[in-house]
Amino acid sequence: MCLGIPGRVQEIYETDGIRMGKVNFGGVVKEVCLDYVPEIAVGDYTIVHVGFAITRIDEASAQESLRLFQELGVLDEELQPEQHAGASGPPACPAHPWGGVAPDER
Repeated sequence: MCLGIPGRVQEIYETDGIRMGKVNFGGVVKEVCLDYVPEIAVGDYTIVHVGFAITRIDEASAQESLRLFQELGVLDEELQPEQHAGASGPPACPAHPWGGVAPDER
């Protein structure tokens, strides 16, 4: 899916000239690139998309979004551990999404 998920910045550091940080997503901590939001500080909330912080948000908005994502059951999918190198990619879709046969299978 790939949602923008809110998280709280726990730590900020620099790696090879890139501003990085540890961001907590309701108990799951991930390493995130913070270069696009230079105003972010430890304790702030941010929206993270595919490993990049893209904007700063207030705590109330972050908590509400996390609650809704949890209710919808998409939070675990979005925060699952990355696959290790050498692992196969995501499983192929077992059927055409509209229930028919894909055009190249006719």
